[in-house]
Amino acid sequence: MDVLILGSGGREDAIGRQVRKSPLCGKLYFLPGNGGTACYGENIPGSVMDTELVVRTAKEKGVGFVIVTPDDPLAAGTVDALAREGIKAFGPDRAAARIESSKSFAKDLMKRHGIPTASYEVFTSLDDAIGYLADAEYPIVIKADGLALGKGVVIAGSFSEAEDAARSMLAEGRFGAAGSRVVIEEFLTGPEVTVLAFTDGSAIKPMVSSMDHKRAYDGDRGPNTGGMGVIAPNPYYTEEIAAECMDRIFIPTIRAMAEEGCPFRGCLYFGLMLTPQGPKVIEYNSRFGDPETEALMPLMESDLLEAMLATADGTLADADVRFSDMSSCCVVAASGGYPGSYRKGMEIAMPSEGTVYIAGAERRDGRLCTSGGRVLAAAAVGKTLREAIDAAYSIIGGISFDGMEYRKDIGRKALEAFDGNKSL
Repeated sequence: MDVLILGSGGREDAIGRQVRKSPLCGKLYFLPGNGGTACYGENIPGSVMDTELVVRTAKEKGVGFVIVTPDDPLAAGTVDALAREGIKAFGPDRAAARIESSKSFAKDLMKRHGIPTASYEVFTSLDDAIGYLADAEYPIVIKADGLALGKGVVIAGSFSEAEDAARSMLAEGRFGAAGSRVVIEEFLTGPEVTVLAFTDGSAIKPMVSSMDHKRAYDGDRGPNTGGMGVIAPNPYYTEEIAAECMDRIFIPTIRAMAEEGCPFRGCLYFGLMLTPQGPKVIEYNSRFGDPETEALMPLMESDLLEAMLATADGTLADADVRFSDMSSCCVVAASGGYPGSYRKGMEIAMPSEGTVYIAGAERRDGRLCTSGGRVLAAAAVGKTLREAIDAAYSIIGGISFDGMEYRKDIGRKALEAFDGNKSL
């Protein structure tokens, strides 16, 4: 069958390369795609938020399956629109996508169903929020309720910082409608873990755990970004913790969504904190993470398209979903100045070998040039985490463009924490 993938990042390039390995995959289309996806698929200009265009494209191209990966079109109901036209798609419908698009919905869901998470309160009034913050313990976390491009979370170390954050969201409209409601929650401590899972609303099959690196600079310094690199699996996520998460978080979440009348079908992202009191949910996302996907796809041994179809068809329990027991690492190369302002149009010199997923780059007269903040991700697999990290940095060492920046310490914290463990 012919397949259409929505999106333009490294995540979509990684998913596209994995999907095209499937004997079930015919022609591969991307809307809008990037300079990497253009090498093996057909890029179609347009916005993923143009639902009419997405549906029309799927019909005109005779697409049998649409993979919706970005958060905004999921929240806008793209999967619903495709379903109304009889077009099969991977991803949750609008009601289920609220688990990411509304943090208050997600927190209330967890509270109703006893799923461990940080204590919280929800506010729409600035005066009420400030009154609550005046007596709060610090640090504390202030989150815009809606989608804010990954920038809607502030960890405030003092009342003044918290007040400024709440004011910028509720009174000054920093995130528009996404910040018209805020969630103020307890600050949790412990190692962070990400687990992505396929679920068809009943069965659930987790992927390999991972550790993201959000800060722009080495040593976890600088502003938050969309992610500067990932290692997988996460060494903090032991078999015992995995079993506890399955029993107390994963299965209860799937059941809760079904009981609330909005069963989740797609890829559910669990952002977890391993606190002294046990694993707790920091956040849910309603789709594949980026750049987590770039670290996970090289480890996938089974057929991704087959798993996605089973997820959409409700037959996931019988699907073959397998990952390698090796380790992987991906390192993101960004344009100088990211996540702030940056230049575009810089020509990229690429290595002759190794896996490089393209994100913010496009083809111009046969040349690959930068067009975004996160430009590409070098990914590698190794028998140990150390091998994977060394291999990923070897690849990125062969890449260059004017202003290129990347972190030099992806995975270092994990190696230092588990120093002496030869399996790493």
